[in-house]
Amino acid sequence: MKYTTAILSLLFSSAAAVELTPDNWDAETGGKVVFLKMFAPWCGHCKKMKPDWDKLMEASKDSTTQLIADVDCTAGGKPICEDNGVQGFPTLKYGDPSDLQDYQGGRDFESLEKFIKDELKPMCSPSNLDLCDDDKKAEIEKIQALSDEDLNSKIEEEQKKSEDAEAKFKEEVSKLQETYQKLMDEKEAAQAAVKAAGLGLLKSVKAARSKVAKGSDEL
Repeated sequence: MKYTTAILSLLFSSAAAVELTPDNWDAETGGKVVFLKMFAPWCGHCKKMKPDWDKLMEASKDSTTQLIADVDCTAGGKPICEDNGVQGFPTLKYGDPSDLQDYQGGRDFESLEKFIKDELKPMCSPSNLDLCDDDKKAEIEKIQALSDEDLNSKIEEEQKKSEDAEAKFKEEVSKLQETYQKLMDEKEAAQAAVKAAGLGLLKSVKAARSKVAKGSDEL
């Protein structure tokens, strides 16, 4: 009976799970605020988190405003993870599907459930203009008025800024690594020179002298 219950529970949970890829992204996320677990199957923390995350997906499976879903960064979801700058696993992101934010809260079931209940609500977006204040609505409407060509041009321009920032970061990190290695080599060379100059022998002589002096004092 226990095995039957466990199997039924697993099948029920799997049926509720949504795994996003570029192919089903628009259909699954359209008009919803999302909470995504971006993972790798081999990741230990991802495996530990899976039972709680599956429960969350099951609880929200009938929601018309929220989507709790998985993104496998090693399989069909890899482009999504790359587009969102995922560096480690699991990475949790939430919000408007076109403007995901990093989740920084607790990762236990109670914290995640509370976040979904209290914070994961429909947000101002082109699909929910009624939730926008006047300034944001005006900004969205201004963008909506752009031609496809101008819109694509602006997207490419902003993406290039992001790519340039990433490239600069990697370049500077590479310089730091080179500096670190140089300093490490210099330190090891200096320490080797000190050793070759007889520091150990000097210490041995001092220790022997101290021992002799101590023996004389005891006499």
